[in-house]
Amino acid sequence: VQMVIHYVLNANPESTIAALLVGMILVILDAWPLEKVAASLELPCKYQRHGCQEIFPYYSKENHEARCIFRPYNCPYAGSECTVTGDIPFLVAHLRDDHKVDMHCGCTFNHRYVKSNPHEVENATWMLTVFNCFGQFFCLHFEAFQLGMAPVYIAFLRFMGDDNDAKCFSYSLEVGANGRKLLWQGVPRSIRDSHRKVRDSHDGLIIQRNMALFFSGG
Repeated sequence: VQMVIHYVLNANPESTIAALLVGMILVILDAWPLEKVAASLELPCKYQRHGCQEIFPYYSKENHEARCIFRPYNCPYAGSECTVTGDIPFLVAHLRDDHKVDMHCGCTFNHRYVKSNPHEVENATWMLTVFNCFGQFFCLHFEAFQLGMAPVYIAFLRFMGDDNDAKCFSYSLEVGANGRKLLWQGVPRSIRDSHRKVRDSHDGLIIQRNMALFFSGG
């Protein structure tokens, strides 16, 4: 073993470089036919069992699968880092049975939000309600959080489906009392966009704390 180490350390640098170059050339020449074979392969999407019937060349298959409309959805629950994935019927049952989320039917929904101390927004509270409308499922999110240094509330809607289908719908949210109201009109975001992404883009009804106190009579 000592002789081998001694030999390597004292090898002619030029000979070593030449050997490495030959090795690299051999590797490239040997690999080239495999690359040609891979380029000629056509493979089904890995989400075939979920409904995707597309066939793709080997080198474009991965790019397609990253945005395939049949890929499983992440759980839209915002209260914890839930790692469950699945199709929409599975996630609806998961939200109802495992997260005990409130379920409603109909296209109009009224909610009364109660907070014991409205002056404490630092510990963000949140609410998720799922409702069935037009044969589709939607997630209504409502929570308190800090917008910069200002405590605010935000409400927004997410569509349980793909982004292209979400754009077929519109919704409105309003809050009011004492003859005044705030109104938000928008297009629901797909649950492909995370809860945090939608919230941090402020794509929803934002209510300043002093306005919330005014509406609540506080």
